Amino acid sequence: MRLSFLRAAGGAKLRAGGVGLQLPPWQSLAAPIVIVLILAMMILPLPPLLLDLLFTFNIALSLLVLLVSAYTVRPLDFAVFPSVLLVTTLLRLSLNVASTRAVLMHGHTGPDAAGKVIESFAGFLIGGNFVVGIIVFAILTVINFVVVTKGAGRIAEVSARFALDALPGKQMAIDADLNAGQIDHVEARRRRSDVSREADFFGSMDGASKFVRGDAIAGILIVFINIVSGLLIGTLQHSLSIQDAANNYILLAVGDALVAQVPALVISVAAGLIVSRVADDDDVGGQVAKQLLSLPRALGLTALVIALMGVVPGMPHFSFLLLAAAIGYFAWWLTGSKARQAAEAPTEASVPAQEIEASWDDVRQVDMLGLEVGYRLIQLVDKEQGGEMLGRIKGVRKKFAQEVGFLPPVVHIRDQLDLKPTAYRITLSGVTVGEGEVFPGMMLAIDPGHAALPAGTPTRDPAFGLPAAWIEASQREPAQAAGCTVVDPATVVATHLHHLMQTHAARLLGRTEAQQLIEHLARFAPKLVEEVVPKLTPLPVFQKVLQNLLEESIHVRDLRGIVEVLGEHGVRTQDPTELTREVRIALAPAIVQQHFGPAKELSVIAIEPGLENLLVQALAQGAAGSLEPGVAEYLMAAGSEAAQAQESAGHGACLLVPDRIRIPLARLMRKAAPRLRVLGHSEIPDTHTIRIGRLIGETK
Repeated sequence: MRLSFLRAAGGAKLRAGGVGLQLPPWQSLAAPIVIVLILAMMILPLPPLLLDLLFTFNIALSLLVLLVSAYTVRPLDFAVFPSVLLVTTLLRLSLNVASTRAVLMHGHTGPDAAGKVIESFAGFLIGGNFVVGIIVFAILTVINFVVVTKGAGRIAEVSARFALDALPGKQMAIDADLNAGQIDHVEARRRRSDVSREADFFGSMDGASKFVRGDAIAGILIVFINIVSGLLIGTLQHSLSIQDAANNYILLAVGDALVAQVPALVISVAAGLIVSRVADDDDVGGQVAKQLLSLPRALGLTALVIALMGVVPGMPHFSFLLLAAAIGYFAWWLTGSKARQAAEAPTEASVPAQEIEASWDDVRQVDMLGLEVGYRLIQLVDKEQGGEMLGRIKGVRKKFAQEVGFLPPVVHIRDQLDLKPTAYRITLSGVTVGEGEVFPGMMLAIDPGHAALPAGTPTRDPAFGLPAAWIEASQREPAQAAGCTVVDPATVVATHLHHLMQTHAARLLGRTEAQQLIEHLARFAPKLVEEVVPKLTPLPVFQKVLQNLLEESIHVRDLRGIVEVLGEHGVRTQDPTELTREVRIALAPAIVQQHFGPAKELSVIAIEPGLENLLVQALAQGAAGSLEPGVAEYLMAAGSEAAQAQESAGHGACLLVPDRIRIPLARLMRKAAPRLRVLGHSEIPDTHTIRIGRLIGETK
């Protein structure tokens, strides 16, 4: 039966086998009152009848602790055990003090001076012979002190060390499962609590085991003191002979020691059971039955050996042969049971399954962001095989959130048999947005533009399409010396994923993420959120504005500034395009800094004035379809060429156009030159100057 104490607002609940028992509110005072009473037993004299009741209670309590320990499935199910160990040890010591007082004060009156329990242990268990009692007490003390307590203390010490050493790894494993989407935040919080409680438990058990060792030493000293003191008191104060004093005082002292030592041994065994068991779904009895008595071959060989020993001349034939027969019969019965189960299994499997009606559980949600890997890449994901992919993906999500301004969806990782063993696929809402191939155990050398690639398997960087080659790990340092960027397979996949997340940031911002952004801002500016969203700007409009910004690679970290602009202009319009234009103007310094850095002089691409006037006339209303196909193709080709020239010169690729045609030109250029940014004249801060680097449409 699993027991755990749960606090409630009006009291406490005791859970036993899933049934909740409501305890009274005053139960929280029980522990302090019991401890105070235990301490009072050391000072106040107790009558023999009360001593009998307390000794009986001590024995019952030790048996209860032992049985609960035996039925415990996990150590945390009995997490209060260290405290129970301290209280029971203190109770035994208090009873020793109280019984010692009674024995020394009234021992001359007879064997019942300290109660019937001590008299029974002194008379019945050891036959009234104090020499036998001393020997039995010594044996029990050796068993408790040298065998059980020492072993349990060592196990508790090692378990505490291992639990503390494994704590960071377990926490990282929980974070990895959370990032992979295998568990939710509630389950992650529960697992972290269990891991922390487990480390605290074994640490407490390491210290609590010293109580038991100290209790055994105290028992030896107490019985020695009782014997010496009893002889002195009996002979000097009560004028008893040495024989009479020994029969009275020594017998009572040994009985007192046995009454305390037996529960101490039981508690020590309970401590050993708690710290020595391995976490499983079964209790100790279930584990023994499954692991020790489940092999018919082992049982049969045991029966054979016992039977051979039983036929040896001089051995007790009846005992050995009877036990061999019992074990052999059990092995035969177990073999037949396993055979019947094996014979029934195919029959059950061959029975056609009944048609089950479809339910909503059969409808699987499409992963917002997914990573599919071939079977050879599973080692990159599995932490037990040294895989670093989960940690890299965690870092990618964190970096994305810090740079872009919102927390992206969790990346769900799955193995896919239809992929090549070394291939991977990145999906967005179930649609493939990127593919690649990596080779575990090798390194990817990337040419950033001025290096010589080493000999290897030629390829392209999956993220940016740069020339690259797969090389052996031993070639890493020569490749770096040649100017190449060398990365491992996990970094290749993580970089590709980060690039695609940046590219498709607008699609990653769903309604849920937009709501989370508003809730996050409300923690710091509750009045602003209350006044703007959704009162002035509905949530769908707010989401569309953010998506428009993200489509042109504008970060939304300045969420407060964005919401303030929406609050200023949301009174007159609800058009997402118009609101986006106003937000871009307000974010102009941040946009320019994002593209150009701290430079005050901006090298930009412009359009020849005559061509620019034609574009203004054609696109004044935002009608991109009014452009002639030849003009559109020329603009895309010239824009792509100008962007490459700007990047080769070490400048940012930026096209500066009038505000009236910025949106249609940005849509047009996005297909031909994805890295080309299109800015309007009003989006250049007054603190910056402009230098025309390239001119589209210029006649040569």
